[in-house]
Amino acid sequence: MPLDLERFYQACNPSRPLVMGDASDRRYYIDFAAVRGGKIIEALLRTITRISPETPTCQLFTGHLGCGKSTELLRLKAELEEQKFHVVYFESTHVLEMADVDITDILLAIAGQVSESLEAKKIRLKPSYFAKLFTEVVDFLQTPIDLGVEAELSVGIAKITAKTKESPQLRRRLRDYLEPRTQNILQSINKELLERATKELKNQGKKGLVVIVDNLDRVAIRPLPSGRSLPEYLFIERGEQLRKIDCHLVYTIPLSLIFSNDSAELQHRLGGGVAPKVLPMIPVRLRSGEIFNQGLSLMRQMVLARAFPDIEPSDRLSLVTEIFDNLETLDRLCLISGGHVRDLLGLLFDCLREQDPPFERDCVELVIQRQRDYRAHAIDQDEWELIFQVVEQQRVGGDIAYHALLRSLFVFEYRDHRGAWFAVNPVIAETQKFKSWLNTHKQT
Repeated sequence: MPLDLERFYQACNPSRPLVMGDASDRRYYIDFAAVRGGKIIEALLRTITRISPETPTCQLFTGHLGCGKSTELLRLKAELEEQKFHVVYFESTHVLEMADVDITDILLAIAGQVSESLEAKKIRLKPSYFAKLFTEVVDFLQTPIDLGVEAELSVGIAKITAKTKESPQLRRRLRDYLEPRTQNILQSINKELLERATKELKNQGKKGLVVIVDNLDRVAIRPLPSGRSLPEYLFIERGEQLRKIDCHLVYTIPLSLIFSNDSAELQHRLGGGVAPKVLPMIPVRLRSGEIFNQGLSLMRQMVLARAFPDIEPSDRLSLVTEIFDNLETLDRLCLISGGHVRDLLGLLFDCLREQDPPFERDCVELVIQRQRDYRAHAIDQDEWELIFQVVEQQRVGGDIAYHALLRSLFVFEYRDHRGAWFAVNPVIAETQKFKSWLNTHKQT
């Protein structure tokens, strides 16, 4: 079976999630549920389709950047669609300014994406409240925005947000105008958009409407004048309003909120009493440091599936020398990734940029060394101290400094039958600084 080099290169692109509704992408998918500590997507799916199909639900989903959340959410979308739900999935990074987000931005983004998706289904709803609001907004901003007399809701929202994206000053003025009207905006979204949309969708044979807001975990973790961080303000302080949208919702939220002192408040205000679902890393080692063969085997399959998607999983291992000089080189790559999906794909991508397969060990070591130096440059002395504490305790504290470790991928979270545990990113464990600390630590 010859290796299709161009297809392999495209399949290893670390920035592209797998679209599970696409048959060609589905061939690359590996189900890691058995080693990740639970069937997370199944739980989200079951809540919507089995437990509460008629009553709106709001579910929270989180995990490390690049651990495969988007791929899993796109799998959820595909499975919900199979069960006759209309799903609106969107990446908030494409429609929101992640460094400067407020509650009205999120509400307008959801309204815009839902209406655009419905328009594609020939369901055209024109909430009268929004028509009036847009006219007032244009007058208030005193800036030319041609909304057109018959413009769709999605077009109106897109034009206004595009205009304000160009200017932070305009964005602030729009927010000041919309903030006191948040309740009315919510009411209009629910009554004039979602209630009518659900009715129309059911007439078309759909069971309901689900909105999946991906990448909302990427909002900037910056302090606000109130003393709270932006994620705490959005998801905790204003969580009840985000929850009040009358359709099934799945929000991705920053992992750091799980370790916040306000995590219980988050669970109740936005989660409605239900804790967020966490997608951990794929364990390639156990807590003790020994290699975990089941996890390693699945990571091998992930690499081999990208090269040979049409070959049966049981037969792929015999083709390993088409991509690597031997199995040990593939294992070296899988183990150094720490079970982080995007990092492993990034390393593979880098190998492909160096040479054609089969990759020799020297090429793999060069790519690992570059990754190690790049990650280590960013670590300051205070962060090293925190990393050492995590290694000793296998846990992460609630302090905001720990959030930096998680967000910067200096430490990884895993789950097993005993619960959550944390370990240093293996690439950082190979730095001279870490090795010196480990030696000193062993002697004391």
